[in-house]
Amino acid sequence: MPSIAIVTDTDASLPAEVAARHGVTQVPIMVNFGEEMLKSDEEIDNATLFARVDRDGKLPTTSAPSPGQFAEAYEAALTAGAEQIVCLCVSAEISGTYGAAVVARDIFPERDISVVDTRTLALAQGFMVLAAAEAAKEGASVEEIIAHARDVGERTRFYAALSTLKYLAMSGRVGHLAAGMATILNVKPILTARDAKLDLLERVRTRKKAWARVIELTGEFLGDHAVERMAIMHVAVPDEAREFEARLRASLNCPDEILVAGLSPGLSVHSGAGMVGVVVAAAR
Repeated sequence: MPSIAIVTDTDASLPAEVAARHGVTQVPIMVNFGEEMLKSDEEIDNATLFARVDRDGKLPTTSAPSPGQFAEAYEAALTAGAEQIVCLCVSAEISGTYGAAVVARDIFPERDISVVDTRTLALAQGFMVLAAAEAAKEGASVEEIIAHARDVGERTRFYAALSTLKYLAMSGRVGHLAAGMATILNVKPILTARDAKLDLLERVRTRKKAWARVIELTGEFLGDHAVERMAIMHVAVPDEAREFEARLRASLNCPDEILVAGLSPGLSVHSGAGMVGVVVAAAR
């Protein structure tokens, strides 16, 4: 049975201990303050990121890992004994990460390296990565691993309530006037992953109603299906994430274990601090 290594990028937002437990390597997305380039989750976290943003009044940019970073990850896996590699990347619609991973693959023409565009992000991508790692551990082939990961991706949804439009206004994605009016009216936009991108789905008045709507959308998606895997994502608000978990459990038939994780800084730049949401994979 060949040894198959699983590689991804930090936009999968897998906590380091979860990735390590499953033998997954995460190549860091870069967060850039001018010429200063920081590795997401390794050299900068959400608390540091938004403290700096609020101090400077300016958002950083983000960039894909370089092909060299992926090549280093592949080389490390091969040196450790992997005979094949499956690399699952954040959606190519929002990042050049997939392209960088492909370029790095071509550095090893004699090696069996498969690069997959997950067409999603955050822990929806993370769930696909975990599914791939579990399948690899069970002895599945590369083709079976990729098929299983894609199947899980098709059964996964992500809904989140933003705390503010402030950061989207700073990025230019919405106007400052619209963001200011939303703040005055206490509007909480609801975010989802749709058509391989982050998308504003709805705008709801008040945090309480936004959380209730996120839970309602999750229930509508699940329908009569049980939950195969569930996670709560947040940006620098762990206490609110736990409060949201209690409301989620009170409303839906949740699994005993729900992963609680911070959104990677490579993505939280776009959502802003205070986001809370749920990622769910429906069972077949």
